[in-house]
Amino acid sequence: MDLGIAGKWALVCGASKGLGLGCAQALAAEGVHVLIVARGAQALEESAAQLRALPGAGTVLAVAADITTVEGRAAAFGAAGGPGRDFDIVINNAGGPPPGDFRDWERDAWIKALDANMLTPIELIKATVDGMARRGFGRIVNITSGSVKSPIDVLGLSNGARSGLTGFVAGVARSSVAASNVTINNLLPGAFGTDRLRVTVEGAAKKTGQTVEALLDARAKTIPAKRFGTPKEFGAICAFLCSQHAGYLTGQNILADGGAYPGTF
Repeated sequence: MDLGIAGKWALVCGASKGLGLGCAQALAAEGVHVLIVARGAQALEESAAQLRALPGAGTVLAVAADITTVEGRAAAFGAAGGPGRDFDIVINNAGGPPPGDFRDWERDAWIKALDANMLTPIELIKATVDGMARRGFGRIVNITSGSVKSPIDVLGLSNGARSGLTGFVAGVARSSVAASNVTINNLLPGAFGTDRLRVTVEGAAKKTGQTVEALLDARAKTIPAKRFGTPKEFGAICAFLCSQHAGYLTGQNILADGGAYPGTF
């Protein structure tokens, strides 16, 4: 299927590895020009080289910056050769806050979580959505978490911040921009084979005395698909949400979890 987005410009955050890189790969393979952002310069440049090597890839720019800061966002929008604020596609993605016990989190921990997982996506939406509406096309995908639908007790910082973003998107996605072919959706990953999953499991292994491998195996067996997802298949879902074919899909929370969520709705 031709997604009809070749030649568009996409901003992909947290794109040096994991799910963000999976999304950038899927978009680049469709001929989308991508500007990828992450904090680690070396990993980001390595990922940019991978994207440029993809058949049919368009322009690939890389900006090593902290997108959660005003300076980082300015660097992304001001990248030489990029589209400025005229992105057609924005993929909001940031690593989740660390797990822990809510009793141990002070105000600074909450503010940091909100900055990364709620306020930064809102800032990027605010900076791009009106331009998208004027041009008659826009796709914004926020990578949140399956914990928005099924909270995980040790991920309280993530549960709170991402749920706040979800509530915001529910309103703005149904505002006047919807009539201008601008969609805003949330893509909720369950358990995917990324560094984030391993870090979380390593924490559990220290508490239980079990090996990381044993815990990963046990976790996979609880998923109806009996495996973890891959960044490549996550990226393919993201690319479809960004396509010309997804213009009637907005304000939704798309759960990709191998069937792990047990609810009907």
